[in-house]
Amino acid sequence: MSKQILILAGDGIGPEIVAAAEKVLTRVNEKFNLGLTWEQGLLGGAAIDAHGEPYPSVTSEQAKKADAILLGAVGGPKWDTIERSIRPERGLLKIRSELNLFANLRPAILYPQLADASSLKPEIVSGLDILIVRELTGGIYFGQPRGIRELENGEKQGYNTDVYSESEIKRIAKVAFELAGLRGGKVCSVDKANVLEVTELWKQTVTALKEEQYSDIQLSHMYVDNAAMQLVRAPKQFDVIVTGNLFGDILSDEAAMLTGSIGMLPSASLDENGKGMYEPCHGSAPDIAGQNKANPLATILSVAMMLRYTFREEAAAKAIEDAVGNVLDQGLRTADIMSEGMKAVGTSEMGDAVVSALV
Repeated sequence: MSKQILILAGDGIGPEIVAAAEKVLTRVNEKFNLGLTWEQGLLGGAAIDAHGEPYPSVTSEQAKKADAILLGAVGGPKWDTIERSIRPERGLLKIRSELNLFANLRPAILYPQLADASSLKPEIVSGLDILIVRELTGGIYFGQPRGIRELENGEKQGYNTDVYSESEIKRIAKVAFELAGLRGGKVCSVDKANVLEVTELWKQTVTALKEEQYSDIQLSHMYVDNAAMQLVRAPKQFDVIVTGNLFGDILSDEAAMLTGSIGMLPSASLDENGKGMYEPCHGSAPDIAGQNKANPLATILSVAMMLRYTFREEAAAKAIEDAVGNVLDQGLRTADIMSEGMKAVGTSEMGDAVVSALV
């Protein structure tokens, strides 16, 4: 198996957080003799500036050859006024679709050192360990037709199409059931089947798959509005949550705040063969870009996910996660997770600290 990684730093804080993560990747590659190699590429606004489009053909060829991709973040106000079809976010959607990265794994794990950083009471979130499995290449983000049109009366109307086929639902549900079997054995499927026919089919398909192949998994269903409420009322009731593209986008960001900061949440987007793109759940944060303020831990933990899910290097993945815990034990904090009595550090310093903890 080749061990080629494509690094796409992207925009905003992307280059800073990726630089910190690359230091960790270099260290763990040496320490565990992994034989990984990597090269740099362009995606999003950086690609627009260089090539006039957010996902140029040169990046596409790099991505197809790579076994895994490490992404920083894309987008920013600099490109908000250009033609919608070539904005940075379109590049992100396109690479996900082209590589068929349909399974987005977003763990929401609360490090015990950050219990006080959560917006909820420590007793509500202490011990939190949720995995959100989000379908990533279908639903309303990709459905056709879509656009903005002018009606006969001259009024403008925006429209999008939310569509899922049985096969798309089955393959993401299978991922959720399989992962639940390695965890707590519980899956909560989130829908809005009382209003949306597309999610009525979702609910029917997930239920049928469970009965056919996963009798040992406990399956529950929850409407998305209730799920949003339950995540802040009693989040530890959840083990694995599986849902569609739009709902998963919203719920995973909500779950991020339970952990103290969205700067702590990594993610993996996988195809059917384990090839994946790994990125922090947060955005490009242009307001703090270039100021050495961003939290790189979500990106560093995304490297750990990459080692675990694509390269099957569990020991190396665990070493990174343990190093992050060690650094938090030392009281080092970036601004987003800062609390009284802790030591404030910047992006680069936090990355260096994790490298040092990889003894």
